[in-house]
Amino acid sequence: MAEHDVRPARRERPLSSPWAIAALGLLLAVPVAVLLLSGGPFTVSVPILLVAVLAFVAGESFSLEFEFRRQSFSCSASELAFVIALVEVGGFWAAAARAAAVGAVLLAKGFSHPKIVFNMAAAVVEVAVAVALLRWLPVGDIGSPETWISYLVAVLIASMVGASLIALAITLSQGYPGRELWASLFLPVAVIGPVAVLVGLSILLLVHATVWSWLLITPLTVALVLVYRRFAAVTREGQSLERVYGFARRVEQVAADDAGTMQIVESLRELLNAERVAMWLPPYLDEPPRLVVAAEDGRAWYDGPGDPDDIFRRAAAVADGPILVSAGRADEREVAGLARRGVSELLAAPLATAAGEAGYLEVCDRRSDVVSFAEADRGAFASMLTHVNAAIRHQQLLTQIRYDADHDRLTGLPNRQRLAVEIDALLAVEPVGSADPAAGRAGLIFAAVGNYTEVTDTLGHAASDELLLVTAGLLREHAPPQALLARMESERFAVLLPGLSLAATERAARRLREAAATRVRVAGLDLEVTLTIGVAAAPVHGTDSGMLMQRADVALLAAADSGGVASYHPVLDQQSLRRLQLGTEIEQAMADGQISVVFQPIIDAQTSDIVSVETLVRWAHPRYGSIPPDDFIHLAEQIGRIGAVTDHVLDLALARCRRWLDQDIALSVAVNLSVHCLTEPDLLSRVRSALQRHGVPGELLTLELTEGSVVDDSVRDSTVLADLHDLGLRLSMDDFGTGYSSLSQLRQLPIDEVKIDKSFVLGMSTSQGESFIARSIIELAHNLGLRVVAEGVEDEMTRNLLAEMGCDKLQGFLVSRPLPDDRLENWLLARTGVRTASPGAAHRRLFVRG
Repeated sequence: MAEHDVRPARRERPLSSPWAIAALGLLLAVPVAVLLLSGGPFTVSVPILLVAVLAFVAGESFSLEFEFRRQSFSCSASELAFVIALVEVGGFWAAAARAAAVGAVLLAKGFSHPKIVFNMAAAVVEVAVAVALLRWLPVGDIGSPETWISYLVAVLIASMVGASLIALAITLSQGYPGRELWASLFLPVAVIGPVAVLVGLSILLLVHATVWSWLLITPLTVALVLVYRRFAAVTREGQSLERVYGFARRVEQVAADDAGTMQIVESLRELLNAERVAMWLPPYLDEPPRLVVAAEDGRAWYDGPGDPDDIFRRAAAVADGPILVSAGRADEREVAGLARRGVSELLAAPLATAAGEAGYLEVCDRRSDVVSFAEADRGAFASMLTHVNAAIRHQQLLTQIRYDADHDRLTGLPNRQRLAVEIDALLAVEPVGSADPAAGRAGLIFAAVGNYTEVTDTLGHAASDELLLVTAGLLREHAPPQALLARMESERFAVLLPGLSLAATERAARRLREAAATRVRVAGLDLEVTLTIGVAAAPVHGTDSGMLMQRADVALLAAADSGGVASYHPVLDQQSLRRLQLGTEIEQAMADGQISVVFQPIIDAQTSDIVSVETLVRWAHPRYGSIPPDDFIHLAEQIGRIGAVTDHVLDLALARCRRWLDQDIALSVAVNLSVHCLTEPDLLSRVRSALQRHGVPGELLTLELTEGSVVDDSVRDSTVLADLHDLGLRLSMDDFGTGYSSLSQLRQLPIDEVKIDKSFVLGMSTSQGESFIARSIIELAHNLGLRVVAEGVEDEMTRNLLAEMGCDKLQGFLVSRPLPDDRLENWLLARTGVRTASPGAAHRRLFVRG
């Protein structure tokens, strides 16, 4: 017999009221009973009737509980009592006994009156259907097999009719339930019903044979009850495992965004059949704390789970596993916590997150008002919690990677890529309330730290990083509240000022420079922070991020000769006299040897073999001194001379490689390649000619590409990378990890290795988070079949950590600073030994002596 639970929904259906459905059951049961049961017999043995009632009570008491959304129902083995009552007391008394038993059991279980009435009516209908079928089917002596089949068919069809009534009630209250409920309703009837009928017929045969058969029937019945209860327990365990497995499959596929988090919460609510599930996540990176709620009534927030002092959050944080609280067993403080939420029972547990602070998850109220949360649900919740924790950590790892792609690792500020997005978003919004199309839309300030290079060269990267952190703090402190700060590259910062005109931006720039001009403590020394500032404004200087940032850059170059602050002017498009002169002198500077190269060794992380040297370009100008590579490389790109500079560096690198080969030493060289070079149609022939001219095999040359150049549309749509790779040389992706957009394209590109950007490496010895990101990048690269080079290795602890992670190659000040050719030779003589050629190899190898 199936028992149902109907609760009012938020949006009432025509027959969704419990009493309406109960009345429908009565309207069906009364005429059916009158038509089919009025034939009697009406006389009955009271002891036999009492036994029938007790048998029905026992059958209805031992049941399997099922839930479907707001509906709860149970399936019992009452068919055993059903067939005995039909044979011994007739249809009328069987209906009366069964209705009385159903009413008593449901009343004891706490069902509401409308549900009791409906289930009693359904019991009467089932008996009436069975009686009608037995009038049509051949029924004779109880010892006849033909009679057995008739009773089996009649009882099973009657039980199916009862299950159909339950399905009808659910459909009327909540709509069509789908195939899931049909299986839950009819499968137990089809599996358990025939066994129960056959056992009932067997009991009747034994009793008719001899009254002493009760001595056999009683222990057999007790054994069957125990088996049935065990079957019910196993069924519940199977349902619990199935829920956990289904939940695990769902959370594996969720997206790493707010929608994915909501999907996790919704899946928990559905699989635990709960009224409400809430997940509180602590702040992470630039995300504020979040409370994600999935509720039957559609609410997005409620009081309790977001409060760190909440009684259940505090209890869950120290408990060994999930906690289960219900109003009937709660103390006074717990009752108040439940009342705060407006619920009667609750499952709760802490969440493991990457934020360092535990999150919190709670599940409130079963949607059924009959079935409540039990220990089995707590176990299922604990199993689901493992998958929730894994999904949240996975989401936060992807958030970390995306965050790192848009933010500077040292200062935590947005980077150039993120700044460009913010500028374009700001300029895409049409101004409101201004008739002047040239009215200020945004001001942009580029600021460079004046003594950054000197601090780096004198005190090292740790000191210059400390200087940058101090400068970032000063900018945060003194920039206007609405400003967006960004770290560009090297010593440069940017400040985006929404809604400011050019004049207002210039005033803000001067105030910012004056406020930041202070002495700070760096590496034990008192240093003065000085900023050089370039100013541009939209729309007068540009209407998109590229143009505005380029013109702020031009202004910054001119600021050194303009009292520290300069605004963009079209005259500056000539890049000033100095910049113009540098542009005209590039060719002669290469011919005169002013533009030269230095080499930084790269070693094998496991063997300390020197596997390569990176070739870095330098310009020692007779008037301006040492010119930063970024300055003249960018200039060469702008004036179309980057190809000539690249050829010059390539020649110097391959000439050095050739001299090593002449000494029977195999040491490859790496050369950086600009995205502008990749778009030049004759690049392939120039590289091939250089290799042939110096007699260097392609495998001893590595071309280093930036992630930006690899994802450039013109490069991606051409065959230039594949053609270069076919020459036998290796392609390396430089500064890996700073351009998230290229990660998904690595499989389709002929890349051999990646170089982890030094921003992920420098803090590894002191930051567990940096080590975690570095390990993730190494694992990702190895999974894609790529070798990994770590830049910026400056201490033994970092070296050991990278070696343990499986990093292939190391580069940094720990091995050697970039050295000119003559000093490199001295370094090699002093620091390295020669290893004999490996079997099958043509040349010897160098290794760093310990």
